[in-house]
Amino acid sequence: MGIEDFGGGQSQQSDVLVVTTNDAPGYRVEQVIGEVFGLTVRSRHLGSQIGAGLKSMIGGELKGLTKTLVQTRNQAMERLVEQAQARGANAVLTMRFDVTEAAEVGTEVCAYGTAVVLVKE
Repeated sequence: MGIEDFGGGQSQQSDVLVVTTNDAPGYRVEQVIGEVFGLTVRSRHLGSQIGAGLKSMIGGELKGLTKTLVQTRNQAMERLVEQAQARGANAVLTMRFDVTEAAEVGTEVCAYGTAVVLVKE
């Protein structure tokens, strides 16, 4: 597994800047559009659950589950960016992830933040 399997985040080609900070140096907020979300729920297939169960008995990283979580976060991030673009934003400030169990059948990942229009100072 390569670095991309365990990394994540936004691609360089995105038209929407996504940051975890309250502001973006060199820019000023021209308009606050409001909160945006990107949500996905993923279930684990039986094979990964059995593998994770066995691995948890001996310890160590659950690489299959790690890879799935990275893919899930990336999908939530893509949906967040799509929603921000659809509402006319060119940036999302204070982006965060929230991860919870969804009815014991999967994992819910929500990317959220504040959609804004930024202009260069």
